[in-house]
Amino acid sequence: MDPANLLRKSARLFGRNTAFVCEERSQTYDQLLERAIRLANALRAAGVQPGDRVALLGDNAFESLEQIAGTAIGGYVRCALYGHDTADRHHYLLGLVGARALIVQDRHLAALRPMLADLPELTTVLVTGQGPAHGVTGYEDALSAASTEDPQVPLTDDDPHVIRFSAGTTGKPKGILHTVRGWMDMGTEMALVIPRFTERDRYLAPAPLSHAAGMFAWPLVAAGAATVVMPAFDTARFLELIESERITVTMTVPTLMRMIAEHPDSRTRDLSSLVTVFYGTAPAPEATLAAAIGVWGNIMYQIYGQSECLPLTVLTPEHHVLDGTDDQRRWLRSAGRPTPNSDVAILDDDGNRLPDGEIGEIAGRSPGTMRELWAAPEATAQRVTPDGWFRTRDMGRISDDGFLHLTDRKEDTIISGGYNIWPTELEDALAEHPAVAEAAVVGVPHARWGETPHAAVVLRPDAHVDPDELIAWSRERVGSVKKVTAVHLVDSLPRSPIGKVLRREVRTMLATPDRDR
Repeated sequence: MDPANLLRKSARLFGRNTAFVCEERSQTYDQLLERAIRLANALRAAGVQPGDRVALLGDNAFESLEQIAGTAIGGYVRCALYGHDTADRHHYLLGLVGARALIVQDRHLAALRPMLADLPELTTVLVTGQGPAHGVTGYEDALSAASTEDPQVPLTDDDPHVIRFSAGTTGKPKGILHTVRGWMDMGTEMALVIPRFTERDRYLAPAPLSHAAGMFAWPLVAAGAATVVMPAFDTARFLELIESERITVTMTVPTLMRMIAEHPDSRTRDLSSLVTVFYGTAPAPEATLAAAIGVWGNIMYQIYGQSECLPLTVLTPEHHVLDGTDDQRRWLRSAGRPTPNSDVAILDDDGNRLPDGEIGEIAGRSPGTMRELWAAPEATAQRVTPDGWFRTRDMGRISDDGFLHLTDRKEDTIISGGYNIWPTELEDALAEHPAVAEAAVVGVPHARWGETPHAAVVLRPDAHVDPDELIAWSRERVGSVKKVTAVHLVDSLPRSPIGKVLRREVRTMLATPDRDR
């Protein structure tokens, strides 16, 4: 079923159920459908046609879900811009996809507005917030003037539905196009590996719905469940909402998990309503998992995939064994096993499949695989093999019991004196030291070896350790060839808004003269 008909069905079955909550405002499924129809018709009245790209730019807000739904009702291609990006990047991405319309929060408009005249295909701008700026239309004004008659735009499985954007860490970001069927199949696959959503579920999204937190939007709508969003993450507020809203499902990342577990309110708030906690972006350190499980119990699911191909693997609660055998402890450092209709393989540079245990590039097949990179056929061909595997650019290996173990991004591999060094292996070794809270390892230029691994290390509160001790510690665990050659003690690691360590910023931070140990 396409998303527009899914919403119509849910409004018919669950019309009076709460669909969405943001701060003090909420809407039922009946209200969600009506406002989604009004938005679709407002855009059509402005000349936006089915298949046109409609960009959304804003943080989580009361209008977030109805904008996702309204673009589906109108048959438009939703393009979610990321609030943390710069105006220059927003301008580039609007031009890349030829956006016909932009729906933007007022707080994001000022920096972008001077650039809009350079986008001839952009004909409609709707602004949410305190009031419209001169020359643009207020979102609420547009909805108030729009018809409530359902446009009944026909959708096919192959119609373009969503364009996500890559991070652009190794060049300009690219548009990742998903069809109606691909996007819905992604949600269906997720539903196969998690506890089934029902109309009694309440999902707390602590991160923007434009990111991974929004991948449950349609499965939740299908069940008639409620989505509760936070405009910005705050640990105390997160814990308060779980208690006050009786949250059953939430999503987080390892960095936030640690913050939550260490917050004093985690021991005083009633979190008993929680039945499922998802996490992603990277496997979590064992200490972080132990702390989180101590807060809400073993209800953890790790999901691995990418915007281009999701989901690929899952690590379920039965695999989160903290005091098990050596094999079970290794599960904790993995990304899990393939989901029912997905698969993973390890490929060499020539595309040949490698045997279990060997490190290579992770390739995946998933029902939620993109159709193409927007307007980039050559780049698409580089990422999709002739026999249909998607090349993730992540490096990893598959254990003999079928668990996927990530090493690093392909471009993060350190080649030192002809040896491949995986930063994650060194980071895991450093994290085993009792004084270390977390570490990030990157390659820095070296006159003799080409590159050498340096580490940025954050210590635990009140801990003290000499950098030379940590270098020796790494040598003992990974050997003299792979050891870190310098340790830099830092207060924190640079991260993206969704918690990923930004290795490019770590490299800049550690740009120091050669050291030869």
